[in-house]
Amino acid sequence: MTSIFTFHLATGLWGEREAERLLKKKGYAILSRRFRVSARDELDLVARQGEILVFVEVKTRQSESYGRPIAAVDKRKRHVLSRAAVRYLQRLKVPVTFRFDVVEVVGAKGGGPPVIRHVENAFSLDRCYVLPW
Repeated sequence: MTSIFTFHLATGLWGEREAERLLKKKGYAILSRRFRVSARDELDLVARQGEILVFVEVKTRQSESYGRPIAAVDKRKRHVLSRAAVRYLQRLKVPVTFRFDVVEVVGAKGGGPPVIRHVENAFSLDRCYVLPW
């Protein structure tokens, strides 16, 4: 029997693949998948749209019965993503323009085509950080 954690992980991985497929179709270059910045912080996708570095949070749900997936990107999650992005940027050590996007994937693997929404510039850094440039 499959655990609920395994089920959610599989659904999340499927959603990330769907999000990546959409972004590539839109002309984004995928730089990294599931990039672990620290023991607690991970970026689902890091992409580039022209000269803009894009940190992408993917939220996958089987249905919208309990609201849109983007609602899960609350203040706490934005803080975690901001911290991870800053650590990523600190490793680059060069100035770049960046933004945070959210991709919502609603559906299930093996089901009909998913509903996918790409929210560009979904939020900004949640506090001030010092970057090396």
